Amino acid sequence: MFVHSVYFWLDRSLDPARRAAFEQGVRSLGTIPTLRQFQVGRPAGGDRPVIDRTFDFALLTVFDDQAGHDAYQVHPTHLAFVRDHARDWIQVRVYDSV
Repeated sequence: MFVHSVYFWLDRSLDPARRAAFEQGVRSLGTIPTLRQFQVGRPAGGDRPVIDRTFDFALLTVFDDQAGHDAYQVHPTHLAFVRDHARDWIQVRVYDSV
């Protein structure tokens, strides 16, 4: 199993329509065939000091193996998402684990 987690901090100047377009774009990634699990979310509530709620969107993807992940990275839907929305975020963090 290969887990690919991505956290996005969006540009604060984005208008609601652009934020909605970003969300639609990130959700489109769920159509990529090599995915085994796919989740998009926003920060959950909670007040424990270890929780980081500064991000705007979290993406969790699970693949059978690294080959599935690698195919996802070059899939046209993923490439279009990056092309169309990279200007929307001010920071992105990626955590991959096996």
